[in-house]
Amino acid sequence: MALFGRKTKYTSVKVRKRDIPDGLWVKCPGCGEIAYKNALAESLGVCPRCQHHFPMDRRERIALLAEPGSWEEWDARLCSADPLNFTGAASYRDKLEENIRKTGHLDAVSCGAARIGPHRVALGVMDFSFLGASMGSVVGEKITRLIERAIEERRSVVIVCTSGGARMYEGMLSLMQMAKTSAACGRLAAAGLPYIAALTNPTTAGVMASYATLGDVILAEPGALIGFAGPRVIRETTQQELPPGFQTSEFLLEHGLLDMVVHRRDLKASIQKLLDYMAPSPVAG
Repeated sequence: MALFGRKTKYTSVKVRKRDIPDGLWVKCPGCGEIAYKNALAESLGVCPRCQHHFPMDRRERIALLAEPGSWEEWDARLCSADPLNFTGAASYRDKLEENIRKTGHLDAVSCGAARIGPHRVALGVMDFSFLGASMGSVVGEKITRLIERAIEERRSVVIVCTSGGARMYEGMLSLMQMAKTSAACGRLAAAGLPYIAALTNPTTAGVMASYATLGDVILAEPGALIGFAGPRVIRETTQQELPPGFQTSEFLLEHGLLDMVVHRRDLKASIQKLLDYMAPSPVAG
């Protein structure tokens, strides 16, 4: 009886969760599953459950497409100026410095020489992590130089596109890049050299309305958002409900804008096969 009459003190012990380093896991926006980042990298940034294609930075994309040791960057030191002295919540100069520190690159596209299989190509790769891969004067200039040098060296052109639109910090100078790059694509076609555009998520606005959709063959990764304006803007402008899957790769393939929707693991092989048909006789180098 003494046992039941005695008051017993209980001590509350706070159990700490084992510290888990940040950045090891990522939630898939396609299926909501939590994926281990290292495993995701091994699958080329594709969710193993739902096949959602995560963004790739330019280094990963170049490693995916170019033969080892074949990449030689062109015009790496071109850097945007601030012609309008743009100042908003943050100045354009501050935005540029922040994105240069973040990415280790001076602007949103890297261009250079590479080989895909046996084919000598001029390869351009856009990177959404730099100011949403917006197209300013440097992006337009580097794409134009890429195409012009491809004509001089008789190379095929492959451009991996992604963009959120024109770079508003540069105003009209940004919009002028649409005409500039489109004219370069015309000269490439006149020279009889192939141009393959690979569209990734998202590819919109001025890039989509210029060189991204002027390829001889236009590929896209599955589920990519592709269009001039975003679905919300179109819905509010037209006051109409949009069809299911509107502006996705699959919808645009069905309606004739794209030639192929290609899984990331098959992208290099698909481009190489197209070049086998389209390109001049491959020359090593």
